[in-house]
Amino acid sequence: MSARQIFTPGIRHMLVAVLSFSTMNLLVKLMPAIPPMELVFFRCLVSLLICLYLLHKAGVHWLGENRLMLALRGICGTMALFLFFITIKKIPFAGAVTLAYTSPVFSAMLGVLFLKEKLKPVQWVYISISLLGVAVLKGFDPRIPMLYFFLGIGSAMFSALAYMLVRRLKGREHPVVVVLHFQLVGTLAGAVGTAVQFQMPQGWDWIMLLGMGLLTQLGQLQLTKALQIEQLGIATSLNFLGVLYAVFFGVLFFQEHLTPGNILGMILVAAGVVANVVTGKRAEVIATTNVVKPYN
Repeated sequence: MSARQIFTPGIRHMLVAVLSFSTMNLLVKLMPAIPPMELVFFRCLVSLLICLYLLHKAGVHWLGENRLMLALRGICGTMALFLFFITIKKIPFAGAVTLAYTSPVFSAMLGVLFLKEKLKPVQWVYISISLLGVAVLKGFDPRIPMLYFFLGIGSAMFSALAYMLVRRLKGREHPVVVVLHFQLVGTLAGAVGTAVQFQMPQGWDWIMLLGMGLLTQLGQLQLTKALQIEQLGIATSLNFLGVLYAVFFGVLFFQEHLTPGNILGMILVAAGVVANVVTGKRAEVIATTNVVKPYN
């Protein structure tokens, strides 16, 4: 297979989304004084304003046609974000990201159950390899209480539900409309939480909050485009790469050290993702080119 057949537009969109969200996660970790719901509010508000501008410029109505599904996508996305921000503030950075990025497992299951997508048995093996790599990276960390472990898993499950809804909206809604409804629900929910507990940002916090919103907009648009043109199980498996970014950022910004287990985990994660994507794309190529020719 050629690189072009592997790195399809959907894969490229997802790679940009993962990098955007990983950098945004770093900014969240660098603002420990800001409450989780206040972060949700600022993150979603900036992206909401950008979405409204883009839709006005494109002449697209912001309400959309599939309003119930759009609202559910917004609710699931907001719940995933809120739970993730809680864990990222309460437990080590890599651990929080690791738990949240188990979402590809749930996404693959939902894709098979509700979207009638097909994964080869070997692709489940590759997903399991990536999940094993995640477990190796995390290890048995006593700094992660059971409560925050389950909150992290809950964040992953809500993310998977949100991804499935984005996929269901394929061809039904403008990508920016899909992104906007997530930001709208997040802004409203964040405003309520911020009214209860508000911490005035200081100095560089304002710059990081703006950056968080801009990265959110970029990541959400790229994610939506990826999920609307790529199989759910293949696209979301790239989320595992976010764990590698978390390890890198942990070493660079939080003085965390790589162990042989970390290196092994990173290799397993990367190998599982690459193998899953290549296998999925090869199956697509075979399906589109395997045409039975008539005998002469």
